[in-house]
Amino acid sequence: MPYDFDRLPPRRHTDSLKWHRYGNALPLWVADMDFPAPEPILAALHERIAHGVFGYGAPPDALTETLCARMADRYRWTVTPEQIVYLPGLVCGLNVVCRTIGEPGDEVIVQTPVYPPFLAAPGHQERQLVTAELTAEVRDRRLYYTFDDDAFAAAISPRTRLFILCHPHNPVGRAFTVDELTRLATLCERYDLTVCSDEIHCDLLLDGRRHTPLAALNSDIARRCITLMAPSKTFNIPGLGASFAIIQNPELRRRYKQVLRGMVPDVNVLGLVAAQAAYQHGDDWLQELLRYLAANRDFMVDFVSRYLSGVRVTVPEATYLAWLDCREAGISSNPHKFFLQQAGVALNDGATFGPGGEGFVRLNFGCSRALLAEGLERMRVAL
Repeated sequence: MPYDFDRLPPRRHTDSLKWHRYGNALPLWVADMDFPAPEPILAALHERIAHGVFGYGAPPDALTETLCARMADRYRWTVTPEQIVYLPGLVCGLNVVCRTIGEPGDEVIVQTPVYPPFLAAPGHQERQLVTAELTAEVRDRRLYYTFDDDAFAAAISPRTRLFILCHPHNPVGRAFTVDELTRLATLCERYDLTVCSDEIHCDLLLDGRRHTPLAALNSDIARRCITLMAPSKTFNIPGLGASFAIIQNPELRRRYKQVLRGMVPDVNVLGLVAAQAAYQHGDDWLQELLRYLAANRDFMVDFVSRYLSGVRVTVPEATYLAWLDCREAGISSNPHKFFLQQAGVALNDGATFGPGGEGFVRLNFGCSRALLAEGLERMRVAL
């Protein structure tokens, strides 16, 4: 059935963090789309609410079976039920990984610029953060990011125990190729690193691309990998708090679950219902969403290239997030503050994404075309 991604319910004056934090500014910041969740999710939630009892819940076997089948169908990845560990959110999952691996004072390496919780989680768990910057290239006035094997290896020390990978990458929008993933896996095996691969955007690959989970490459990387996934970004249900880890190494899984005990709550019953409905019945909606996001991306990239003088932008291969380099746009102040104050457009401050982020902003194009066009036009006028 056709879905109308241009006609959206109003979110201002609701409980929306995205639409509330910056007052009357147009919100093109936090990774929260403005689209209603697919109808099958809404129907399943209505049915569950009508039951009227909300006692303690447990992940249903049907959801676990659905996840295993989905990994096989979409990624040719064999996952068994006991390898799935349910979580109430991926940020808490990142922190559990940091506590699971190594000892206080050990190092965690991440590639920057990157989603800010990657930078905070090691310190929360008494680990030391180490960063290795991605390499930014300019291709036809547009940004393209790769990773430098030598720079990554040089950042690793004898105390480095964990690598947290963002795949697909937030904020630079890369869907890493099998060759790139294989090179990363080889380095992690060479230096005996455990890998946490955050793959929350794995279903949001654009232009017909297919996601390859890092752990699906081979058994060697699988035994040292903790993969984090969720329906939250794909189906726009982050407020329901349902995610999961896939850990194929039994000993690594045992240690991870031990850290969870007594500290991390179970997934709530509505989150489980939404996840089941999303993965069973949401793919028709998802295919139309991907086409709409790709068209929004193309509109945004063309507009930035034509009208935002001095600004360079990524062409996202995945996600609904664009990364804008404003360092040559003649902005004397922080570009996040500039666009907020001068354009009334709320973006994410690139400086919060770590080394390589200062002078950048992140833009969320997971919204109606009309809102995106208005925000970009305001930015043009401000510049």
